[in-house]
Amino acid sequence: MPSPRHDALIRLFKDRPQLAVDILRDLMEVELPDTALTQVEDSTFNTRPSDDIEADLVLVLGPPRDPAHAIIVEIQQDKSKHPRQLARYAAALWLMLGCDVTVLVICPNRNVADYYAQPVESGLTGYRLRPCVLGPDAIPAITDPRQAVKHLDMAAMSIMAHGRDRKVVEAFATALTVTDDDHASDYYDYAYSMAAPEIRRLMEEIMTSTTRLPHSPFLREQFNRGETKGKAEGKAEGKAEGKAEEAAKSVLLVLAARRFDVPDDIRARITACTDLSQLETWLTRAATAQNLQELFHDLA
Repeated sequence: MPSPRHDALIRLFKDRPQLAVDILRDLMEVELPDTALTQVEDSTFNTRPSDDIEADLVLVLGPPRDPAHAIIVEIQQDKSKHPRQLARYAAALWLMLGCDVTVLVICPNRNVADYYAQPVESGLTGYRLRPCVLGPDAIPAITDPRQAVKHLDMAAMSIMAHGRDRKVVEAFATALTVTDDDHASDYYDYAYSMAAPEIRRLMEEIMTSTTRLPHSPFLREQFNRGETKGKAEGKAEGKAEGKAEEAAKSVLLVLAARRFDVPDDIRARITACTDLSQLETWLTRAATAQNLQELFHDLA
């Protein structure tokens, strides 16, 4: 039965099909056709009129009427599916589309990844499938906020595989704070759904002070409480002060995530600042600055 982690991984790949291509090309060095056109295909296909089979996700590279390559994405959290089924998927899709097929198996569990990484004997002479299996050890641990900003999808998967490392969660939280991606809260949803309970608690702890709205039950409750209080106050001046306060907290959060030691005098000036434009400038610098002098030269 599909789990929240399974569903989150499928949504992640369906919302960003290029992620499967990036994983195969960059992490697994699989040669794929050079095309910018990648689209989601119907994941239900058949081997004969009475036998429909359904993979988790099917992606097609190239024009719909002349596909260059197909990718089957399977999420496996246990060993319940016989590996030979993967060979059936590939053969059926090859017959239907007439192009080469790669099977990418995402396994959050190391033992499950080892199980599906073995070559699959299909039972048909000469047909032996070797799936491309991405286990937790092959998912990079992203601890640099700048890398997390560039690859929010992989940073979300890094939370799933390496979220017990606080630096991974801090880098992800920092990236969500400074990114211009309109779907930042969606990536938080993916990561939260894929994470183990203890990692979720760490995410909530770190993300509580951010200005964005991550969609975990805990933070949604905190956000709604803040909204109710803000409406009760009902004054524009109070709202502006509240935004400045949250922005200042975000600057300090990013600096803490990047292990900067902020002197008390600078911390006080950040906290006291009510200029949103200035705070946004500091927040942007905080994601990439190499030292405090570079970050706060205008406070000297």
